[in-house]
Amino acid sequence: MNFVSTRIITDDVARLVDFYERATGVQASWANEDFAEVRTTSATLAIGSTRTVPLFAPGAARPADNHTVIIEFLVDDVDGVHQNLAGFVEDFVNEPTTMPWGNRALLFRDPDGNLVNFFTPVTPAAIEKYAR
Repeated sequence: MNFVSTRIITDDVARLVDFYERATGVQASWANEDFAEVRTTSATLAIGSTRTVPLFAPGAARPADNHTVIIEFLVDDVDGVHQNLAGFVEDFVNEPTTMPWGNRALLFRDPDGNLVNFFTPVTPAAIEKYAR
């Protein structure tokens, strides 16, 4: 088994794709107006329209209703990324903070209210864990 993707369901695919393209610097691949993917070397963030939900099961997912998942991206310099996102991201949950598990983390919300964490390993153990 290989975990490859997380999908966000939204009422406004174009707005959310634009946000993630700007936040990550990664150009999305569009399948059609209802579905796009932001692909990194290790995983994909898929963004689908509410119109795609009935293809799986009607009512199975609701947009802008996430209260449990944090979407995480490993970045080279979380403090530098924070500076680049200032003025663009509207809802920072916290400033870059060094966590007890060794990552320096920046938590913010995307336009649909989903939590996004950009982090940089800073302790030897965390750096080793994410060595490429």
